[in-house]
Amino acid sequence: MGAVPSKPASSSARPAVCALDEKRAAVDQVAASLSSLHLRPAASEDGSLPMTNIESWEEEVSSSSKLQLTRTVLHHNNIQTAFLSRSAKIADAHIFNTQLDFKTGPVTNQKSSGRCWLFATTNVLRYNIMKKLNLDDFQLSQSYLFFWDKLNKSNYYLELSIQHADLPIDDRIVFHTSQDLISDGGQWDMVVNILEHYGIVPQPVYPESLHSSLSSPLNTVLKRKLREHALILRSLASSLRASQVHTEAEVLSALRAKKEELMKEVYTIMTATLGVPPMANEKFTWDYYDKDGKAGHWEGTAREFYKTFASDKYSPSESFSLINDPRNEYGKLYSVEKLGNVWGGRDVLYVNTEIDNLKNAVVKMIKAGQPVFFGCDVGQFLEREAGIMDTKLFDFENAFDIKFGLSKADRLRTSESAMTHAMVISGVHLDPAGKPLRYKIENSWGDSTGDKGYYLMTDEWFEQFVYQVVVPKGLAPKELVKVFEGGEKTLLPLWDPMSIDR
Repeated sequence: MGAVPSKPASSSARPAVCALDEKRAAVDQVAASLSSLHLRPAASEDGSLPMTNIESWEEEVSSSSKLQLTRTVLHHNNIQTAFLSRSAKIADAHIFNTQLDFKTGPVTNQKSSGRCWLFATTNVLRYNIMKKLNLDDFQLSQSYLFFWDKLNKSNYYLELSIQHADLPIDDRIVFHTSQDLISDGGQWDMVVNILEHYGIVPQPVYPESLHSSLSSPLNTVLKRKLREHALILRSLASSLRASQVHTEAEVLSALRAKKEELMKEVYTIMTATLGVPPMANEKFTWDYYDKDGKAGHWEGTAREFYKTFASDKYSPSESFSLINDPRNEYGKLYSVEKLGNVWGGRDVLYVNTEIDNLKNAVVKMIKAGQPVFFGCDVGQFLEREAGIMDTKLFDFENAFDIKFGLSKADRLRTSESAMTHAMVISGVHLDPAGKPLRYKIENSWGDSTGDKGYYLMTDEWFEQFVYQVVVPKGLAPKELVKVFEGGEKTLLPLWDPMSIDR
């Protein structure tokens, strides 16, 4: 984590002081390093790689018995397998003394898609539904949310293409939106947009298809078509404005009419590959068995199902994201420029705060019987088969005789880390003082890894690689709710690590 101590803010002035202290500490550290630096002439005057350096390095490495052993081991072993810490793995027991009082099932599987955020959301929402209806095997339709998200992202991209029609084609914003126009990933506020507009349905009502579980072929076709659509809209905008006979309102109306014509092609592709979903106000019927074998029946619309079952206690629309981003000032509200899915919908918003506030929120939510949606960099120090995330898991530093020096902020600044995956916390193991030692994680990679699909995350890993925790306003610190509701936000660029990238 960063240089700022992980302690909750005690006043509105505290976050600014923390950020200032971090900057001062960084400057002092650089100054101390420079004062003790003994400069020597470089072996290469032009910056090339001289053979004399390589020969010198080899002489030093080959004289080290430890590094020679490392070379011998790695010649025929995977780097992670070879240096997996036995003691860390033994210490990471899948035992948790504070858990949700109800276990959902089955363990879900997003397969070959980037829909983790949608699976994490539905895994959170199904908890109260299963308790209420006495179910032991139930999933909400992830592909239903996927369909409406993808369709809206296509519309969002084309709206941005209209908005940016006068910018050069190689402008950074235009280029970036063309690169990542309809990714499978998303953020909490984006799924709230879909839920509020379209509701949700049980999975049997709109089941998985090949292309929801294997999204790359569909994405390839859609991206190719949407980029073509964007150029059509840019060309039309140029022609209309060049004629100088139309007002800007008329130009915008004409461009949107053309966009709607083009969007029909997107809808055609999506319904052919994913199936036609229930419309938000279309009635459907759902028949089911509860865990006692008793038959149940429900009839209504997707919106009604959402309002009835998925938003009664802690509504998704009343929950918000706490993030820990040591690069930026704590106690402030942040958003990401041009990031969204439903045009005109809810903005992606984050309240940046100390890591202890995220931990405390998790413990409070678990004790209140509420599963926790969180975002992290899942690929860091992960042993997938055992389902363990632990910073002590691989002994790379000892093996290579090195030290890793990047802070959490440094990793964000240098693209070493970002939010890449969303999962659900369903338990925590607390020490006698009530502080978390490890967390129980419900993943969406099936039940063949981890503890039947459940993973373990240590507290140290949480500090370094967890960036986001979604918390209901009713369970969040009041001062952070006030920041969220204040509305004064700082915009981060679209390519910031706090963007989608899941």
